[in-house]
Amino acid sequence: MSAIRELISKIADSDATVLINGESGTGKELVAQALHYQSRRADANFVPLNCAAIPKDLMESELFGHRKGAFTGALADRVGRFELAHGGTLFLDEIGDLSLDMQVKLLRVLQERVVDPVGSTRPVTVDVRVVAATHRDLEVEIAAGRFREDLYYRLNVLPLVTPPLRDRRDDVPLLAKFYAERFAGKGKPVTFTSDFLEALKTYDWPGNVRELSNLIHRFSALFAGQRLALNAVPAPMLPKGLKVLQEERRDAEPEADILQMFPAEEEAPTVALADTPLQQDEDNHVEEIIMLAQGMEALPPEGISLKERMAEIERGFIEQALERADGNVSKTARMLNLQRTTLIEKIDKYRLRSA
Repeated sequence: MSAIRELISKIADSDATVLINGESGTGKELVAQALHYQSRRADANFVPLNCAAIPKDLMESELFGHRKGAFTGALADRVGRFELAHGGTLFLDEIGDLSLDMQVKLLRVLQERVVDPVGSTRPVTVDVRVVAATHRDLEVEIAAGRFREDLYYRLNVLPLVTPPLRDRRDDVPLLAKFYAERFAGKGKPVTFTSDFLEALKTYDWPGNVRELSNLIHRFSALFAGQRLALNAVPAPMLPKGLKVLQEERRDAEPEADILQMFPAEEEAPTVALADTPLQQDEDNHVEEIIMLAQGMEALPPEGISLKERMAEIERGFIEQALERADGNVSKTARMLNLQRTTLIEKIDKYRLRSA
């Protein structure tokens, strides 16, 4: 990864096209962004386009734009991605999925630096640095007749490869810590026992860094602030490879207590009406009985500040829920039917403490 960073810094200012090859989830778009923002084009647009996500019939209009009335549904002029990226960088992700007829048109643009919007009689000159990426082996695609050889050589001026996570296993603990802190928000990040970190390093990560990021996000949502051991995580929350490792370790070690995602809430204590003293004022007697039966205090003759009283009630409920949940913010939020971020704001507002 250090070598990749060094290479990015060396080629960032070049206008030559870059072809990034790597498995899905290895960070190809992050590399493309780094190339753009370290270049002299950083003040202009970085425009991404996933070639696999755009229907074949719309790709030409998406890349080159169109003029009003060029086809059914063209109700106004549309600027294409090449024009949007003028002066900046166009990132063509999954270039290996581009159709053969569009490959011919893309090759012409790369050679002549002009685009022909659909329905226009006037070409548009563009100044764009193209960065392409693919998870496919384009040489195999060429041999199979699915990718043009001349386009491949036009794109592959500066080749760059993003390695799969299984080839950089020592980075896994660092990435896990990074994502745990990112997804913790204002709360306490999840942490991992040494055996869990070793298990994460052992796993092959077919989804690469994206899969690791998603897994840590899952843990951060379900087990916020907790220290996770491999044997304690519920099996359904683990990818298949880690489940197998978990089963092997459980056979060799005593079974750990399984972490509870949604622990049963304790029943709220009931307060008997007879335990609460009533004022003896006959004029307010019936009103007080009704309000007490509803869990409310009687309104004093001099009145109250409703805003302050509601704040006291809210603070009291949050304190009780935090105590019942042993300070765990996620459990407390579920108990009070609040968003976790909203609860954290209220904890800060009332200067309460959480675990």
